[in-house]
Amino acid sequence: MPACAQQATPQPERMRELVHLVRQDCGSCHGLTLQGGLGPALTAAALRDKPQDSLVATILGGRPGTPMPPFHGIVAEDEAAWIVERLQEGFPADSGAAR
Repeated sequence: MPACAQQATPQPERMRELVHLVRQDCGSCHGLTLQGGLGPALTAAALRDKPQDSLVATILGGRPGTPMPPFHGIVAEDEAAWIVERLQEGFPADSGAAR
């Protein structure tokens, strides 16, 4: 079992916030449909063979020398792991920002 699969699942309201964050903030570079843009595609097919721990590290620490910013302080490590798992299985649609 991958290390990411052992992380806690966010509460439903936080899940909604995370989906909105990925679709809007990440989507501004990776494309609103996550098919790619300034940044690479974040589709299940594009990420299927990527190590989860490496993807979590990229979310939290960014990619120095590229436009990819760090999201530590915005998302916790277990939330980044949850995002990676969703990306690798096909990311859910955005149901809007949490109230």
